[in-house]
Amino acid sequence: VGFLVGVPCLRLKGDYLAIVTFGFSEIIRVIFNNLQNVTNGPIGLKGLPIYTNLWWSFGIAILTVLVVKNLINSSYGRALKSIRENESAAEAMGVSLFFHKSLAFAIGAFFAGLGGALLGSFIMTIDPNTFSFLLTFQLIVIVIVGGLGSITGTVISAIIITVLMEVLRSVEAPMNIFGLHLPGIPGMRMLVFAILLMAVVLFFKEGLMGKKEWSWDGLFKKSFPGKER
Repeated sequence: VGFLVGVPCLRLKGDYLAIVTFGFSEIIRVIFNNLQNVTNGPIGLKGLPIYTNLWWSFGIAILTVLVVKNLINSSYGRALKSIRENESAAEAMGVSLFFHKSLAFAIGAFFAGLGGALLGSFIMTIDPNTFSFLLTFQLIVIVIVGGLGSITGTVISAIIITVLMEVLRSVEAPMNIFGLHLPGIPGMRMLVFAILLMAVVLFFKEGLMGKKEWSWDGLFKKSFPGKER
C-alpha cells in the first residue's frame, strides 16, 4: 500500500507531498470504514486474538530503532539524506529518485503496519476511528518536536507526547477537586499539542535534537571524561 501510494506522489515535494499523503490516508480510512464484509464497517473488528504483550511491543520497538539506525548509516540511508538536502544534486550523482523514494514509502508503511498490528492485538479490537486525523497529528508533532533528522529526538518526543496524551485525557473529563465539581475541557489535548508545536517551530526550528544523536560512546565520554572504553 505504501508503494502504491508513494508512486503517484513522487513528483510532489514539501507541503504538497504532505497534503496528498494526508488525503490518501483519509481515503483509505473511509474505504475501510465502508467495507462491511471485511472490516465490519465503523464497528471494527472485536475480540482479536492476543499475540503480543507490552514487553514484546517494547522489544519490537527497540529492534525497529536499531534497524532504522543501521538503515540510515547504510548507502541507502546516505542516498536518502542526499535527496533530502538537494534532489537535483543527488540525481546528478546517480541516485535514483524513483527507487529510493518508493522504497522509503514502502519501508515507512511496513513499520506503520507493524505498529498497527501490535496495537490491534494488544487491545484486542481495532476500528477505523482508531486511525483518525488525531493520530496523524500526534505523529507529526512527535517528529517535529523531536527533530526531523534525529532518531534519538523522535524516541524522546514519542515518550513525552504519549505521557502527555494520557495526562491530558483526565483534563478532558469532568473532575472533582476538594469537593468542587469541574467540567471537562474537550479538545484540551489538541490545544496543548498545537501550542507545543508552535513553540518548537518558533524557538527550535530543527526540533529539540535537530540532527544530533545520542550514542553509548558519547554518553560514556560525558560520564567518565578522560577515560577510553
